[in-house]
Amino acid sequence: ELARLLHTAPRAVGGACGANAIALVVPCHRVVASMGALGGFMGVTTGDPITVKRWLLTHEGYRFGA
Repeated sequence: ELARLLHTAPRAVGGACGANAIALVVPCHRVVASMGALGGFMGVTTGDPITVKRWLLTHEGYRFGA
């Protein structure tokens, strides 16, 4: 949806978020993949950053699969 609003490709949005050096200040964790999938965070799709992303989204009230 963000890519559509910006008239750009979803990969461009993902690339910008992946390059974000201040991920907790600029809330890239709120960008999720299509169909509500978790997607990547801090330039990766597995590991500790994804655990942090899931925790942040849960803490903010995001409902997975909704």
